[in-house]
Amino acid sequence: MRALTDLGRPVEGVLWMLATTLAFVGVNGIVRHLGTELPAAQSAFIRFGFGLVFLAPALWTMRGVRLPEGIWRLFLWRGALHVAAVIFWFWAMARVPVAEMAAIGFLNPVIVLVIAGLLLGEGLGKGRVVSVLVALAGALVVLRPGLREISDGHLSQLAATVCFAVSYIFAKRLSGMAPPSVVVAVLSVTVSLGLAPVAIWVWQPVSGVQLAWLAVVAGLATLGHYTMTRAFRAAPLAVTQPVTFLQILWATALGALVFGEAVDGFVILGGALIVGAVSLNTWAEARRGRIPPQPEP
Repeated sequence: MRALTDLGRPVEGVLWMLATTLAFVGVNGIVRHLGTELPAAQSAFIRFGFGLVFLAPALWTMRGVRLPEGIWRLFLWRGALHVAAVIFWFWAMARVPVAEMAAIGFLNPVIVLVIAGLLLGEGLGKGRVVSVLVALAGALVVLRPGLREISDGHLSQLAATVCFAVSYIFAKRLSGMAPPSVVVAVLSVTVSLGLAPVAIWVWQPVSGVQLAWLAVVAGLATLGHYTMTRAFRAAPLAVTQPVTFLQILWATALGALVFGEAVDGFVILGGALIVGAVSLNTWAEARRGRIPPQPEP
């Protein structure tokens, strides 16, 4: 019987990753559509509340899981970081063109590389340094500081990307202490609890249509993580990682066709540099038996 992780199905892996890019762009598009009608913290809280419904089976299985001492402190730190990240992300998504959000978000694994290299003792070899520099060059092409205004929305997305990256570092530590389903489920619970007081403080009346859209956001985000996992099981990261560049192309098309946003060649070029740098590092890390981080939606 073929193993679930035989990595010998490149076409299947590419198709699963293609579905992942569409799901994540769908998330971006809906949040962009909702705009500023609801406060960012409230939108994020409702989205994660629906996410808990989808993760109910995993939460139920946690009843018999014994966790090591000290793990809850890590869970709480990761939850706090994720609370900040999703508030920054929802706030930025309503104010920054969809393609730019996607491009900046791909800096997530690059930031993880720097943190892991400088603070976790993994080192920054020549290959990692080159990947980081190329990705930063791509970010400069996207943002073009000095040539145009860097808005609060851009800064908010950068803050979200940093918070997501540090959250991944905690996830990496937690993955060796608890089953993956538990790590994901606890994150959803801690983020929902962390967002609750902020959401209540800024709460605005919610329509049934808004609730329905946020339920779709939760469903698409869950679907995206599922299809990403299937892609990782079917093919090597060196095969599936370059497909993620399509997310920037989908985001550009969505912004132009649905929201009337101008197609910015600099964003596509910068995004290509970032994804290319991440893909190159992914290929190198995969050869060493490591699993590099992936961008958060």
